[in-house]
Amino acid sequence: MSTKNIIRILLVVGTITSLYFVPWPIVKAWAKPLPDTVQEQVNEAIDMGFDGIIVYIDLGRKQPAYFAAGYKNRENKIPADPHALFKIASLGKLYNALTIAKLVRNHKLSLDKTLADYLPDLVGRIEYADEITLRMMVQHRSGIPNYTDTFNYWVAPKETNVEKLTLVLDLPASFKPDKDYEYSNTNYLLLSRIMDTVLGYNSFQYIMEDILMPLNLANTFGSINDVIVDDVMSGYYVGYDSDLKTDNIGLILATAEDLGIFIRALNDGSVFKDKEEQEIYSSIYKYGHTGLIPGYQTIAKYHKDIDAVVIQFTNTVNFDGYNWNLSEVEYNRILKILRKKGLH
Repeated sequence: MSTKNIIRILLVVGTITSLYFVPWPIVKAWAKPLPDTVQEQVNEAIDMGFDGIIVYIDLGRKQPAYFAAGYKNRENKIPADPHALFKIASLGKLYNALTIAKLVRNHKLSLDKTLADYLPDLVGRIEYADEITLRMMVQHRSGIPNYTDTFNYWVAPKETNVEKLTLVLDLPASFKPDKDYEYSNTNYLLLSRIMDTVLGYNSFQYIMEDILMPLNLANTFGSINDVIVDDVMSGYYVGYDSDLKTDNIGLILATAEDLGIFIRALNDGSVFKDKEEQEIYSSIYKYGHTGLIPGYQTIAKYHKDIDAVVIQFTNTVNFDGYNWNLSEVEYNRILKILRKKGLH
């Protein structure tokens, strides 16, 4: 057999092999003709494998629009409720970063002080504690290992911050302070502890009084223990039958509307007391976020080109990567509809 024929065979085999690994569900969802309305696109999320979906859209001066499909609770066949509470996972970091900015503005915290300055008991337990600043922690540049990345963490999530922190004490740093970036939930666990210490009370009380109440956000809560459980959208993990909504893992819960109002206030500046506070926040963190835990996926962003806040909740998770990518496909298709056709 000639060299050219061998090369042709290898190319064909390579092509067939690569096609085998193509994420066809994602390609199919992305390539489908765009429907005429947001509600039709929301309905398509159920065909992608999500048990339920909630979408909130605030187009500036127009009245916000609410969309839902699938189930709030699949066991009891309760339809998805656009006003249900949802575990917003890492979106809580926006509230915490904002609180840090406010406390820095009020001279109760300093971004340049170190972890050792505020929590001296961690010297020798967290590497480089005397070099890691609050700024580095807010921006995930501390090198402190992420407790949720520890072996089999999500098999049995820890309920208390002490248990979570114990998982990473005495571990080597992922890198020297400010020399790299690595997303670490441990940073915000420690920032919460620092805020609690400086304030003398739970920092979520400060969030309530200085952020939520001024914005009239009555449907944002600091814990599953603070809500009526039936008001919470169920969460599911593919291959695991139980409803995950009752798991108490210390996360903020909110309705899509409350989260949407907060995201707009963060982006238009109305959540800040003055320009200095806004500049502090802008120097340390971002203005939109995503969140992912077993059972709950959130995308919450402001889109300046169409003056739109779009919140999307999906309540079915599979950590094979496809599931999250499908939620992003869904979100981006909603944005395309808004840019081409608007809400109707």
